[in-house]
Amino acid sequence: MQTLLPLETGTKLGNPIVNIAIFAIFVVVTLTIVIRVSTGGKKKASDFYTGGAQFDGRQNGLAIAGDYLSAASFLGIVGAVALTGYDGLLYSIGFLVAWLVALLLVAEPLRNTGKYTMADVLSFRTQEKPVRMAAAISTLAVSFFYLLAQMAGAGGLVSLLLGVKSSGMQNLVIVLVGLLMIVYVLIGGMKGTTWVQMIKAVLLISGAAIMTFWVLAKCGMNLSTVIGNAQAKADAVKASNPEANASGWHDLLKPMGKYGTNKLGFISLSIALVLGTAGLPHVLMRFYTVPTAKEARRSVTWAIGLIGAFYLFTMVLGYGAAWLVGYDDINSMPGKANAAAPALAFFLPGQGTGGTIFLALIAGVAFATILAVVAGLAITASASFAHDIYNAVLKDGNADPAKEVKVARATVIVIGLLAIVGGIAAKSQNIAFLVALAFAIAASANLPSILYSLYWKRFNTRGAVWSIYGGLISALVLITFSPAVSGAKTAMFPNADFAWFPLDNPALVSVPIGFILGWLGSITSSEHNAEKYTEMEVRSMTGAGAEGAIAH
Repeated sequence: MQTLLPLETGTKLGNPIVNIAIFAIFVVVTLTIVIRVSTGGKKKASDFYTGGAQFDGRQNGLAIAGDYLSAASFLGIVGAVALTGYDGLLYSIGFLVAWLVALLLVAEPLRNTGKYTMADVLSFRTQEKPVRMAAAISTLAVSFFYLLAQMAGAGGLVSLLLGVKSSGMQNLVIVLVGLLMIVYVLIGGMKGTTWVQMIKAVLLISGAAIMTFWVLAKCGMNLSTVIGNAQAKADAVKASNPEANASGWHDLLKPMGKYGTNKLGFISLSIALVLGTAGLPHVLMRFYTVPTAKEARRSVTWAIGLIGAFYLFTMVLGYGAAWLVGYDDINSMPGKANAAAPALAFFLPGQGTGGTIFLALIAGVAFATILAVVAGLAITASASFAHDIYNAVLKDGNADPAKEVKVARATVIVIGLLAIVGGIAAKSQNIAFLVALAFAIAASANLPSILYSLYWKRFNTRGAVWSIYGGLISALVLITFSPAVSGAKTAMFPNADFAWFPLDNPALVSVPIGFILGWLGSITSSEHNAEKYTEMEVRSMTGAGAEGAIAH
């Protein structure tokens, strides 16, 4: 087994100047591409929101992968596998299986029925204003918390990737990411953002693939040897640390080592991961950037292939980090679990100049990942406010398209500034809590109403409003009073204890609440528009009329 020199506690990896240079090169190149692809005017709302629906399935599949594979996917899952083994793999499985729900139940009918946002579908056969308002509020909530997590992650990771430890410099990085996000979206709209996501997806998946085959090459392309070496190193940690035996976290092949007897906690998290993806507004909005329902299906197929390959890579990278870097060294670095993937990049070439350069490339990919995801979230949130609240609710659907786009662009600036402030405030908080909250809200508030709208004839306005608000409020309340926020060492507020809900993630309770309230609201209301449902069913299943809806 290869032996590498241990790191001193708190040691930074690589050369911060090289890391910054690589990131700056990426920003310049992608900004140049955004400016070039966005020339020709963006006066129509469809150009800003959907890029004119001009992307084919392969391109959109790449963009979906770029939107979906956040910094949490790359850095977080590799770290989770490195520290917990089997339990970390369960995140990868959950994120991947979620795409089957999106492909089989949501992608094609959503593309056929909607125009720009999720609210287009939910309000198709209901009273428009109350449902659009509820859907917009849910979209903004999910987008904001997901955005907050990415911005906070940028500040938290900079201490490792750029060797910055002062709070002021971390704040500066968050401000820089926020301003770049605003510039990308204002200049490029959906078209420019899509190209950024496509480039980022290629960089991220290629970087992960190179690291994966490098790790395997060290063991004769034998995955069993990699896992065996990782377990041997974990056993050495357990032998020198009696507490590790009690926790079970260092047995990389033991299922449920992290959750122990709290099996319901794992089930709840799994529900959020598997069902939340099909309700994430920034992912759903990508289905409107393709010209036909066939391309929407094709884009999800491409996304599943790319995302599936990536999550297989994270398994090898996680066990590779457990072997080549080690539990103690990973936990000694700033960022702890988040440091596993960059540390592996540093160790693979042997920690010298090669390690410094390779780490710089991976650091640049990590920042590119954050930048692409926050741009996608920003344009989704701005579209929801401008299209659903400003146009549909405030202007009764009669807003001038050019004015609507101006409102969307102004909203991008506001969202960017709020994200900067929120990211600075949350940079020292538990990032996993913010991501789990976004997934829980999406699974609880958005998915029940989407499925009811597409597939249940009896669904109506009251059901939609009750489902969205019920799922949203229950998810927020249960997480607020969960161990994720207080009453635990890993909580957002570890020194307080007002937790009465026993699970870290509320999906086990809040998702059924969303479905039940949608059913209850519908059956207690006399509203029923069979003709409108029939029209929606024909359009969602056949695509009749969809192209006209997108074009206008």
